[in-house]
Amino acid sequence: MPLSNSAPLFHLRRIELKMGETSEDRSEIAFFDVETTVPTRSGQGFAILEFGAILVCPRKLVELQSFSTLVRPADLSHISTLSVRCNGITKEAVISAPTFMDIADTVYDILHGRIWAGHNILRFDCARIREAFAEINRPAPEPKGTIDSLAVLTQKFGRRAGDMKMATLATYFGLGQQTHRSLDDVRMNLEVLKYCATVLFLESSLPDLFTENSWVSPNATTRSQSRRESQNVNTPSSSFSGEIHSTSQTSARSDPFNLAALSDEMIKDPLMEEEESLSIDQSSTASASGGSNGCADFLEADNISIPSLSVTSVPFYLGSQKIQVLHKNFPLQVLCRRLKVRFGISTRYVDHTGRPRLSFVVNAPPSLCQVLDTCDNLAQKLSVESGSCSEWRSVVTRKPGFYNYPTVRLQ
Repeated sequence: MPLSNSAPLFHLRRIELKMGETSEDRSEIAFFDVETTVPTRSGQGFAILEFGAILVCPRKLVELQSFSTLVRPADLSHISTLSVRCNGITKEAVISAPTFMDIADTVYDILHGRIWAGHNILRFDCARIREAFAEINRPAPEPKGTIDSLAVLTQKFGRRAGDMKMATLATYFGLGQQTHRSLDDVRMNLEVLKYCATVLFLESSLPDLFTENSWVSPNATTRSQSRRESQNVNTPSSSFSGEIHSTSQTSARSDPFNLAALSDEMIKDPLMEEEESLSIDQSSTASASGGSNGCADFLEADNISIPSLSVTSVPFYLGSQKIQVLHKNFPLQVLCRRLKVRFGISTRYVDHTGRPRLSFVVNAPPSLCQVLDTCDNLAQKLSVESGSCSEWRSVVTRKPGFYNYPTVRLQ
C-alpha cells in the first residue's frame, strides 16, 4: 500500500511494529541500496531519491522482510536529466513522496546494530546514509559489521565476470537486466552472492575439474551496455511503497590488516633512503637517454601540450571498456620527479570489513594539476556520454581553506 501525504505517520508507525517481528539480537543481514541524484557541478552533493532494504536470515539466506520508498529531496532541481537517465526517477515521481526526515526512524531501525550488506556500499551507500542523517541533525545508524559484495567478490571471485558491477554480474549469471531501483537491486545483489558462492564451492570441491577459467561466461558485458538495453524495455515506476512486507519463512572474512611487515621495511637509515633515491634517479635518466623502455616514452608535465590531450574508449577485460588518455594521439605517460608523498591510516577509506586503510597522498605541483584536471574533465565527459552513472571522484583534491595546496591520492 503506497504512502500518501495525508497519513505518512500512520504508515511509519505500522512499519515499526512490523520491524518488531525480527529477532531481538538483530542478527539479520540488512541488504540495502540508495538511488540518488547525480551531481552536475563542483561542490554539489548527492540527494537520496529512493531507499530500499531487505532483511535476510544469515543461516538460510532467505528474505524475511522488505522496505522501499521514494524520497523527496529538499531541492527538486537537483534531479537533472543525467540523474533521470541513471535511475529513471523523475521530479514528478517524488513530488508527493516523504522526505528523508519522514522515514529516518524507519531507516535507523532497519540498519542500526545489524550487519550491512550491499554492492559498493562502503564507498557510496554508507556515506549517503550518514550524510542524510547529518543533514537532519540526527545520529546515523551504525553497523555491527559490513559486507561490501563489490570488494568481497573482486577478492574471492575475481574479475572473470568483467568489471564486477552489479549489471555485469547479473548478465554473467543470466539474472536479467538491472533496473537501478533500490529494492530490485538489493534482491539481485543477494542472488548474485548466492550464485558466486555456489561457483566457488564447486571449484573448491573439485579444483582439478572446475578450474576458474572454465567458468568465464560469454554473457559478460559492461554496465553501460546493459543500461542502454534496459532503457528500451524497462519503464520506471513512479509508485513507492512504505510498508515492510513479511514473507514466508555469508559474509567473507579477510586477513587482519597488519602493518607490522610494512613497518619493518620502512625503518631505514635516512641516508640510505637518500642514496637509494639518487640511484633510482640516475638509472632512470640513463635509461631515458639510452632510448630504452625506462622513461623514454614518459613526458614531464611542463612538456605536455594541454590542447593535444584527448580521451578514448579502448577494449579492456572480457568485453568491457576503459578510458585511455592520449597526447597527440599516443597514450599519455607522465613523469614527475621528487614529489612529496604523505601516508597514514585514513578512516575515510576502508576495506570490505570496514577497517581503515593505508592512504597515500601526493602534493601536486601546478603543472601536474593542469594536466590532471584536463584529463579528468575529458574522461568524465566521455564516461557520461557512454551512459555510465558511476560515482565520479576528481583526481585532484582541493580542500576548503587549502585550495592552493592540491593533492592527488594514489590508487
